[in-house]
Amino acid sequence: MLRFVSAYTAKNVLVFAPETYEESNELNARVFTDYLGITEDPATGSANGCLAGYLVKHRYRGDQKLTAKVEQGYEIGRPSLLRLTAEARGEAIEIHVGGRVIPVAREELV
Repeated sequence: MLRFVSAYTAKNVLVFAPETYEESNELNARVFTDYLGITEDPATGSANGCLAGYLVKHRYRGDQKLTAKVEQGYEIGRPSLLRLTAEARGEAIEIHVGGRVIPVAREELV
């Protein structure tokens, strides 16, 4: 179990690294969502969208634009690939997150 000491309490955490399992990918990410009752999420579009914005804001690659393939879920046996694009436009950052999906469950609200 991860424990963080901070002035803020993190309810969900995304960690990333430039070391990847596949050479064609640029980043590896892990998302821990214990607060939501899920130990680790294998593919998290919303968290990776925030990551794209963070990387552009802080000029991770020294540019106002980002295109990246992010792998996630490898450590829990559910390898996933998310494609990120982001670009700073004045004070705003335009972000796109995509990838293919394989349905694993279906629900119907009645």
